[in-house]
Amino acid sequence: MRYRPSSSALPTDGQTSEASGWATIRRVAPYLWPEGETGVKTRVVVAMLMLLASKLIAVGTPMLYKAAVDALAPAEPEAGWLVGIGAVGLTVAYGLARLMTNGFQQLRDAVFAAVGQRALRALALETFTHIHRLSLRYHLTRKTGGLSRIIERGVKGVDFLLRFLLFSIGPLFLELLMIAIVMMVLFDVWYLATIVVTIAIYVAFTFKVTEWRVKIRREMNQQDTDANQKAIDSLLNFETVKYFNAEEREAKRYDAAMARYEKAALKTAYSLAFLNFGQSALITTGLVVVMVMAAVGVQNGTLSVGDFVMVNAYMIQITMPLNFLGTVYREIRQALVDMGEMFGLLEQAPDVVEKPGARPLVLKGGAVRFQDVTFAYDPARPILKGITLDVPAGHKVALVGHSGSGKSTIGRLLFRFYDVSGGALTIDGQDIRDVTLSSLHAAVGVVPQDTVLFNDTVFYNIAYGKDDATRAEVEAAARAARIHDFILSLPDGYDTQVGERGLKLSGGEKQRVGIARTLLKDPAILLLDEATSALDTQTERDIQESLRAMGQGRTVITIAHRLSTVVDSDRIVVMEEGRIVEEGTHEALLARGGRYAQMWARQANEQAEAGT
Repeated sequence: MRYRPSSSALPTDGQTSEASGWATIRRVAPYLWPEGETGVKTRVVVAMLMLLASKLIAVGTPMLYKAAVDALAPAEPEAGWLVGIGAVGLTVAYGLARLMTNGFQQLRDAVFAAVGQRALRALALETFTHIHRLSLRYHLTRKTGGLSRIIERGVKGVDFLLRFLLFSIGPLFLELLMIAIVMMVLFDVWYLATIVVTIAIYVAFTFKVTEWRVKIRREMNQQDTDANQKAIDSLLNFETVKYFNAEEREAKRYDAAMARYEKAALKTAYSLAFLNFGQSALITTGLVVVMVMAAVGVQNGTLSVGDFVMVNAYMIQITMPLNFLGTVYREIRQALVDMGEMFGLLEQAPDVVEKPGARPLVLKGGAVRFQDVTFAYDPARPILKGITLDVPAGHKVALVGHSGSGKSTIGRLLFRFYDVSGGALTIDGQDIRDVTLSSLHAAVGVVPQDTVLFNDTVFYNIAYGKDDATRAEVEAAARAARIHDFILSLPDGYDTQVGERGLKLSGGEKQRVGIARTLLKDPAILLLDEATSALDTQTERDIQESLRAMGQGRTVITIAHRLSTVVDSDRIVVMEEGRIVEEGTHEALLARGGRYAQMWARQANEQAEAGT
């Protein structure tokens, strides 16, 4: 099920909490009554019937209680055994009525459980999928810890909100209405007036205080998110913390965040205590007034003892849903707060989207062309300034230049992490903005500078390159990347766990795993983004051999810092400040004596000095 509400439904800080709450409810409602899902709708209807049955029995139960009391204390003397039989029968009927009320409630919950869990699953999947569709720009500015906590709280609120919207607020007022009618018919209008005034004051007090508490809850959530983000960020950077002996500093930073959370949590607890006491005082006052009226009626002879007991039973029955109203309203408002940020994620529009009617990329060799491409992350600071570059199919082209020259940006544009600001980027004559993202990503393989692995087995990480890859295919890719023998030397072989982000493997081993999974992907175009710059010289030479073999028969674009790694390229392109300043073969560029020759000489001198 896919549901995408309009952007106008997104609550903002400037809107009232009531408007924001109703907007969120409207966005959740389709999960309760999804289009084309007859089975789900049937479950909702059956659950509503169970609900109605339980409320009807609940409202009639005190009448059986009254009859049993009056049978034990009849106005006129009767045979003792008749009194006993009548009282026992009515008492049994009263017990059965209470049991049936609870039974229908449990049946209702059992029938509706599948609806709630289905909605939770659908929303969790929608949020997870949407986050993956968001652009790289978004993920570079988000904090992972805060993002995970927002999703966790929001998804958990869905089942609660769906269940209580359907089975609490409406049924609660239905039960109150039915009891109020019974009290007016069986007694008089003053009982009804007292109940209505009590409920009105109670509801107004509950809603007013709860709205005030929502602001406190929102602040508590913000502090909770901040503390969680700091904890995850610190743990992800475990080694850095150790390198700088910063355990105590990190603990103080986390404790400061938790102190702010503690302060907000205490405000929440204090305000909750105030709300609970106020509700108790109001409902107890109403209960006492009605019971005094009933007691006076018994003394005057207008009411029986059974009537007095029935009034008490109804008032207790009113008290329970009213207490429930306070709890449900608080929890719904808190759930709406928790879900607000998550729905904000769903409203976050991706920077890069497919055009309507986009077609799959048709590969004819993998020729790449940048035609007068301009690009800027920030309009005030252009990165690429009119780049025109042809990479023929099956050729190897290297991009070199100083940091900030725009080399890596070209790689990000090729994978369409961003769209060009001007010009066009084509593959085999097809503008990549006109093709599906899935087909584009399938055609381009990337070996980054720092290969990040999943916290799973070596086999899983290599097999990630191809969905449903067989073991034979995984081992073939490992052999091609020259890591198969190393994997077999491990105690658990391909089942070895690589640890968080692959930290149990060395840099060279991680790179070989990255190469293996890219080989398994078998892309037509290969992007090597400084794939060996973080490795030592010997490991770099070994990896380079694997990369050269990997590039056979493919279009290869290499982004490099060390010029020695790209001397065998068909063409070397020198970039500076977002422009191409030189291009040619290694020998031709050295003979020209320009920027490339200067860079080559500088790196040769640095290597010579390092060797002495």
